[in-house]
Amino acid sequence: MQRLLHFFYEYRAFFTFLILQLLCVWMIVQNNQYQGAQFFNTSNRVAAGVSGTTQEVKNYFDLRGINDALSEENKWLRQKLEQREQAIQYVSLKLDSVFDSDMVERFEFVNAKVVNNSTARFKNFITINRGSKEGVEPGMAVINDNRAVGKVKTVSEHFSVIISLLNIDEQSSALIKRPGHFGTVQWDGTDPRFIDLKYIPRHVVPLVGDSIFTSDFNAVFPAHVLVGIIRETRLSESDQFHEIEVELAQDFTKLAYVQVVKSRLKKERDSLEQMTIVEPK
Repeated sequence: MQRLLHFFYEYRAFFTFLILQLLCVWMIVQNNQYQGAQFFNTSNRVAAGVSGTTQEVKNYFDLRGINDALSEENKWLRQKLEQREQAIQYVSLKLDSVFDSDMVERFEFVNAKVVNNSTARFKNFITINRGSKEGVEPGMAVINDNRAVGKVKTVSEHFSVIISLLNIDEQSSALIKRPGHFGTVQWDGTDPRFIDLKYIPRHVVPLVGDSIFTSDFNAVFPAHVLVGIIRETRLSESDQFHEIEVELAQDFTKLAYVQVVKSRLKKERDSLEQMTIVEPK
């Protein structure tokens, strides 16, 4: 306290001058209409500028919350879309049995943020901030707004590592929507924007612009998840299969959020298929 008083005493002349200056400005503004109007306009501009800058800073720091809210909304919409698709499929079967809600709700979605992502290697992986604590397990599909991303490889309590579609060891069953023929998509390790569609026989006529989706035979992804669009096809006289280049729907260099797909029926299907396999004697 004594230091503060000493400070004011030492600079008493300056503070006296400052008070007198402020008093002069106040008297000029109060007694002169033009100067008062100018002061009022200037102070309003300064206040508006400060307020705008403050709001911009606040909005910037609110972006994380907004992104999380949008991610949760996407999760909810994805579940509703999947329920509707399953309901349509169910009705189209014209079954006489009572409507089964379990069939409609085959999938559950877990929102996750990408914390690490590689695209420049032959075997690329993605790390997300969700793990076993949220129910994530190896083998689960990973999508982003109905675009195929990859599948879960390993899991810890709070993180998971995903095998990206940009991995030369990863293969997935796919479908050309227009002719309805099945093939396999696999990355060749070159351009992260494109992936190859294999094993489409020569009698099929794929066209540039055809959409490629995951198929019903896919053991990882739900059916009808978009993989990409055909950009080029090649077929020589000696080839049995087309060489098809697909432009990926997902831009992996901008991947920020994903959804992990939890199939409620996958374990049942895998268990039944495993029981059916007869080992050769």
